[in-house]
Amino acid sequence: MPTYVQHAVLGRIPDVFNAEAIWQAPGLSLFSRRPLLRDLLERSPREHRGRAATRCFSHVTLVLPQEEVDDDYHLTRGARARDLAQTLMTLHQKDFGDLLGSDQVRYDVVGNTSLAPGEIEVKFGHAVYLPAPDEKILYNLSVSRDSAIWHAVCPIYPDQRLALIGGEGGEASAVAQGWPFGPDAALLILNDGPDAPPVVQMRPKDAFDCRYDPRSGYYTIKSLREPQGGQRLLLKIARTSALPARSRQLTETTEAAPVNAAKPAVWQSRSRTSEAPAGAAQIDLTAVPAAASHKPANRPGESDATYAPVSQQRVSLVALALPRLSRYRDTGAQAMELPFDRALSLANDAQAAISLIVDASDNLYACTPEGKQRVEAPAMFAPVDTRALRLLPAAPEMADRYRALVCLAQPISAGVASGARFTFGRSSPMLAALRLLDSPRFLQRADGAGISADRIGLSRNAFSFEAVAKGYTIARLSATQALYHLDDKLQFVASVGDAPYLLPHGHHLAAGHYVLRFEA
Repeated sequence: MPTYVQHAVLGRIPDVFNAEAIWQAPGLSLFSRRPLLRDLLERSPREHRGRAATRCFSHVTLVLPQEEVDDDYHLTRGARARDLAQTLMTLHQKDFGDLLGSDQVRYDVVGNTSLAPGEIEVKFGHAVYLPAPDEKILYNLSVSRDSAIWHAVCPIYPDQRLALIGGEGGEASAVAQGWPFGPDAALLILNDGPDAPPVVQMRPKDAFDCRYDPRSGYYTIKSLREPQGGQRLLLKIARTSALPARSRQLTETTEAAPVNAAKPAVWQSRSRTSEAPAGAAQIDLTAVPAAASHKPANRPGESDATYAPVSQQRVSLVALALPRLSRYRDTGAQAMELPFDRALSLANDAQAAISLIVDASDNLYACTPEGKQRVEAPAMFAPVDTRALRLLPAAPEMADRYRALVCLAQPISAGVASGARFTFGRSSPMLAALRLLDSPRFLQRADGAGISADRIGLSRNAFSFEAVAKGYTIARLSATQALYHLDDKLQFVASVGDAPYLLPHGHHLAAGHYVLRFEA
């Protein structure tokens, strides 16, 4: 891999703010002097022809011991650090002016606790960029291990060509928190300007798989050096301004394209096209009903009688509604926490891969082994590769009661017999298997007493339902029970009042913490 960041530590410098001592050693004892900043820039040109340098690097980062930087800020408001950068810029322009062209010389001085007294770390190279004072940020880069807890890495500016991201101790221009791939791996971001999307590459290329998921909006990077279940890193590149017209059109086209679209439910005969592989059959045979004249004769004991299964409807729990706990301050509820295991099913706290929390101030948080971070809906969390949790915002008509909807990775269903009316609520055994939050472990109270989370928002007898030809008839049984009709895409349709209400097949009803789909 090419050297994108030149990195060196200069030692034995009595005064780390002495620009001349950092730039070039005094005297002419060439064989005994240590390589300093000027020597490093001269030995590593940006461009060269043969052995002759034709262009030099112009952006340099100086890292000083943190204690020295702090003392300078306390005593002189950072004046010594500014003078150091300005003096080095002058020396740089004086000695390398013929190799700069139109490039501006820029220096930055920062601190680091890992440096010993008298040590200075210098960084320059193709992936080291220092912005102009008035330059705006184009992209913000962040990384995650579980798609819930994101850590900021670095910005990218419009005129910045490259950024190299790695772990502690590596030769990178920015360090990613929780870097899982070792010091020899690096993530390279190429920026061709505001009109072109950034290009993401992992180095070395053959050791990693890097893919972009337009649905989640981030890159998934996996190591190929390990067996299945190896390390992964998620990268999000967020633009700070509106996309140009051309880039926005390309993005919308990409997002609109189906990913792994399902095959049609009805088989169709398809003739061979020019794209079919050689040797393939000319026609894909499809199962079709035979004509009546070709019906085989019945065997002895057989008849044409048809056996149809008894009609059986189903009710499925597809989402959990997180309440606004600020409405229930008199209950002492401080937080509601929903822990999900690696299969994204509700689990014990000790088995949780990710937990979604709403507190008494109606703030939403995601908690994983990586930490805890505030989140907002809509969002998607994929702590494992195979499944994901979707967090949807509550519709404005429901926002006074609900903070967000958590779509379950795997709905839970129960059969419902036709021709009878059933009730749903805390005291009803019907569909009790779908009331996953009927436990004190999900609700945290100030007094420490445990009560079922269903005590918040769900009446003892909430509503009744009966399967009919065109759907389900819903009747509210408690005047204080809030019921909401959501369509097949979980979009708000109407609030259900005291009058009997017809809910079409495949639509949803939100009651308490539960979003139920009533299926044919």
